[in-house]
Amino acid sequence: MNSNYINAEQEIETYAGKDLGLTYSAECSFFKVWVPTAFTVSLVLYDTGGNGTEGAGSGFRDSGRIVNMLRQEGGVWVARLSGDLKGRYYMYRAVYGDGTIREAADPYAKAVSANGVRSAIVDLRDTDPEAWAGDESPALPHPADAVIYELHVRDFSSAADSGMQHKGKFKAFTESGLRDSAGHALGIDHLAELGITHVHLLPVFDFQTINELAADSGSAAEPYFTEYNWGYDPQHYNVPEGSYSTNPSDPAVRIREMKEMVQALHSKGISVIMDVVYNHTYSVEKGPFQPLVPDYFYRHDYNGRLSNGSGVGNELATERPMVRKYIKDSLAYWASEYHIDGFRFDLMGLMDSVTMREISEELRLEVNPSLLLYGEPWTGGESPLAAKTLKGVQKGKGYAVFNDNFRSAIKGDSDGWGKGFATGEYGREGAVASGIKGAIHEFTDSPAETVNYVAAHDNLNLWDKVLATQGLRQAAGLPELDNGRLRHGGSVEAAVAAADPYIGVDPQDILGDEAVRRSLLASGIILTSQGIPFLQAGDEFLRSKYGDHNSYRSPDAINAIRWENKGKFLPVYEYYKGLITLRRKHPAFRLHGRQEIERSLEFLRCDGGVVSYLLKNNAGGDEWNNIVVIFNANPGPVIQALPETDGCWNIVVDHTSAGAEAFRSIEGPEVQLEGLSLMVLYDKYGQPGPRSKIIEIHYERPDGDYRGWNLWVWGTGIQDGQSDFRQMKDGHAVARVEVLPEAASIGYILRLNDWEEKDGAGDRFIDCSGSKELIQVIIRDRVQENSGDKDDPLQLTS
Repeated sequence: MNSNYINAEQEIETYAGKDLGLTYSAECSFFKVWVPTAFTVSLVLYDTGGNGTEGAGSGFRDSGRIVNMLRQEGGVWVARLSGDLKGRYYMYRAVYGDGTIREAADPYAKAVSANGVRSAIVDLRDTDPEAWAGDESPALPHPADAVIYELHVRDFSSAADSGMQHKGKFKAFTESGLRDSAGHALGIDHLAELGITHVHLLPVFDFQTINELAADSGSAAEPYFTEYNWGYDPQHYNVPEGSYSTNPSDPAVRIREMKEMVQALHSKGISVIMDVVYNHTYSVEKGPFQPLVPDYFYRHDYNGRLSNGSGVGNELATERPMVRKYIKDSLAYWASEYHIDGFRFDLMGLMDSVTMREISEELRLEVNPSLLLYGEPWTGGESPLAAKTLKGVQKGKGYAVFNDNFRSAIKGDSDGWGKGFATGEYGREGAVASGIKGAIHEFTDSPAETVNYVAAHDNLNLWDKVLATQGLRQAAGLPELDNGRLRHGGSVEAAVAAADPYIGVDPQDILGDEAVRRSLLASGIILTSQGIPFLQAGDEFLRSKYGDHNSYRSPDAINAIRWENKGKFLPVYEYYKGLITLRRKHPAFRLHGRQEIERSLEFLRCDGGVVSYLLKNNAGGDEWNNIVVIFNANPGPVIQALPETDGCWNIVVDHTSAGAEAFRSIEGPEVQLEGLSLMVLYDKYGQPGPRSKIIEIHYERPDGDYRGWNLWVWGTGIQDGQSDFRQMKDGHAVARVEVLPEAASIGYILRLNDWEEKDGAGDRFIDCSGSKELIQVIIRDRVQENSGDKDDPLQLTS
């Protein structure tokens, strides 16, 4: 079918309602689908999931019942069926003006049959685990308080030594009380013990390249099926992946078990972030959109061809109204139905900046004010999209981006021999310093906008990268892999068994090993820098993927987390745990704004393989008066001068140990730092006053439409600039602005998006003098303010 949407936005009907898809009840079910270009659309009801195994050998027919749908305004087709349809399956059949007939699953499907063949009808309340209504997300007062741990569902439990019964499944996260032979915590208890705040799960929506029936079906496998995949190949965006469930043939099981996983993590105080892929689909013709609304959902280049900024053959046209709506509806569904606490956006550069801004504003206002949002500010290739979400676009918009500048400065390139500060190259000190400050003088407005990391699922993981920079790949016998197979043939499992990625590491002196020290230095920089730290699962016990830099379809032998390494490299684990404890106990490492960083963080040295800085004057309300942090990337020891103090300097981190308690002290004007190590010292405890005051601003609009409205604030002393309304309270949109305790007033302008419109003509001010730690005010338009409503308990702004 020829496209009507190439190179120019053609006029097409749109729909604003939030009820697309199936609305189920035991009495009746409503089906709504947006297919504006079809001549007619029918609902087809089936008794089976369409995998060809139900009723096999008994002459069973699965022709389906056809129900005509009615067209409504906005290009929406509707059908209402009485009775309880739970347990049935459905598809949409569309006929177009040229006679083409297509049958497809519901793009808004919330449940599907195995391998996503058909949409399924379930009662979502039947899928709620016990006490699900009481499940609550752990508190996240500020994005900088997060410590993110990136994890693949299957990797978590698939190793033989994991101790988990439900290997590779959502339910593995519900298995607690597991210990190895030495008594070390495994599985979910390990995550809680480590101290991370958020688990970032690689895609858990239904993806296309795993045969969910491989273990129990005789059906032919599709040619693209693999045993393992990361999941960046979307099929059904609003349904959990079936291969992670214990019974993919029952549509309700995957839903219930994913909720059980979320509930289990929440019970341990750990929030859940979903990795989402709204930039492309695995297939166009077999994807969730093309069969029903040809070409609308995909971006095209100036020659009318599918654009390929994703590098996998297509891009979603996020700038189009119904694509943008789909993404926002999908995210809101996951956040509300599954209690998801945040989202990481794959190739966020391919998502237009307006869509990202609206996601940030609307999801927090309507669903969860504490959602953590971040993504990759780059593309996988050239794209005709003008408004790309690249580094810097996120300024003031309420979401963060990965800081690849910082990553490269610390470790060097991602897949090769190239070195960085922690891996042996001088001259990177300035770039490291920029990252330590939260990139506030580079591409961010605040530290809450940068995700700091050295390794993720893509590219060499941290340990393998260190081996590469030290020239140890060959000595370690790491195999050469390509697309999950040995480049020269043979058994991957045998090659892995023959390799020794920990060659030369003395089990009696693990922290003395050069490669270990370099890896701890790299992660130590991340965990003590301003911003949001991000770790890859297994870094805390030197996880290796045997040199595979692109393990997206490699077997478990490569990807599985080997839990035996926790006991084997326990000092490394304890070091990571200590650094996380230090960060979480001391707000000086979690400053909230640009002005706060500029006032509190001072560099002492930034040359010759050494970066050192001072967090001063009870930074961020910290109980420690002054904190010195030193990174030494030289192979040998260095001497670092210390600021003057009337007492001694107490060491909480050095080359032997890390934590929040002092284990030795230094008197005198300088300290010696061992080679390839970090050190954290403080001078004395103080009695800091309140860190800040909070101004809670309630905005009242007569039309009740708060979309796009935000505050531009100044004079806070912590973070000036855009401040979003994050929640609704008593019919008002509410924003919370943090200000210094000594601030007497702050200024603000109420604006629509980026100065498209202002509510009020000039600058306005809020009196915040006095000792109150919480100040509540209300903003109304000028007409309302002049009406003099004296019954409102909140003070009006000036």
